[in-house]
Amino acid sequence: MLFLHGMALAAWFVPMGTVLQACGLGAWTPFAFGASAVAALLSPLFFGAMADRSVPPIQVLRWVSIGAGLLSLVTAFALKQQLGGLSIWLLIQLQALLSVPTNSLSGSIVLARVANAHGQFGAIRAMGTAGWMAGCWIVSGLELDASENTFALSGFLWFVLAAYTLLLPAGVVQSSTSGRLTLRQRFGLDALSLLKEHDHRVIFITAALVAIPFAAFYPYTPMHMKDLGMLRTSAWMSLGQVIEVVIMFAIGSVMVEWKLKRVILVGLSTGLLRYFFYAMDGQIPLLLGVGLHGLAYTFTYISTQIYLAKRIAPQWRTRAQALLSLLVGGIGNLTGYLVTGTWLAICTSGSDVNWQQYWIGLSLLVFAVLIYFAMNYQGEKVPQVATDPANTA
Repeated sequence: MLFLHGMALAAWFVPMGTVLQACGLGAWTPFAFGASAVAALLSPLFFGAMADRSVPPIQVLRWVSIGAGLLSLVTAFALKQQLGGLSIWLLIQLQALLSVPTNSLSGSIVLARVANAHGQFGAIRAMGTAGWMAGCWIVSGLELDASENTFALSGFLWFVLAAYTLLLPAGVVQSSTSGRLTLRQRFGLDALSLLKEHDHRVIFITAALVAIPFAAFYPYTPMHMKDLGMLRTSAWMSLGQVIEVVIMFAIGSVMVEWKLKRVILVGLSTGLLRYFFYAMDGQIPLLLGVGLHGLAYTFTYISTQIYLAKRIAPQWRTRAQALLSLLVGGIGNLTGYLVTGTWLAICTSGSDVNWQQYWIGLSLLVFAVLIYFAMNYQGEKVPQVATDPANTA
């Protein structure tokens, strides 16, 4: 399931910027990537609450995958018909409203089926990364890096994922409420009560803040590659996922032997080092930086998902993962796309980008988040089973 999911996401998301540029819609790139952030503000908590309370998560995933597939095909057709930028953006936004919540849904489906999140989740989650890599390789292998047909490919893969869910057991809905649901509960807004606990709050805020500088990775790394004369950017971008797969297989033992604070600090430090390599403005340093993406992403975000699986009560976990998607993919990424896009414009003179200035500026933001987390996260003092979202040490 995760493998197919990763393929569908990669075929849509990774080549999006180059496709829009090839279609004469390059100015819409920040808004197109921002669509996923807007969607993360609106849909994950709603679908997460549905999956926690009324419908098995696997069924919710099936429905939204079908919808995402249809909208991917319509977007490819609209680009072929050379519709205007606003129409294309609206289609991308609608597709994002359905595809974005699949991240938290797939994570919660896996976590509900593993006995030991620390030891097993990383290796299983690596299949999603392997699927992402495969999607990138297929796109570049078929020379679709700058073709609207990559969106049609993504649509087909969404349908394959939806069909595959029919082979999986539906699972059991673990409702945390009884009686009539309030509007706040139906939309999953009661998950905000998780922020009352200090460490939960620090984890969520750190993940959201670091998403701001990290948001530049997919929109602007391929642009930097093209400026350095590198072709088949989707395949080059998959280098980060190669390292990510290796790290995910190892993270189970790391999470057992290391305290979470050290794991996340390593992830943030790696993200900082990555942008320092980018600032060297050369092909080899750039590829080294891309290679570090897997370590930065896994140690920062996958460890956060594992934290939620360990420290949040089972009946709240889908909503906790959805809240993470909202804060990271919504608030963090939306702010990130706007900030990093504006910063790119500041660092651009004519048609030339001062990439050294650009990446150093973003590395300073990563450093600030690192300091915030190091100073504020306390860590679990006494191991215990979480029973209430507002009272989980």
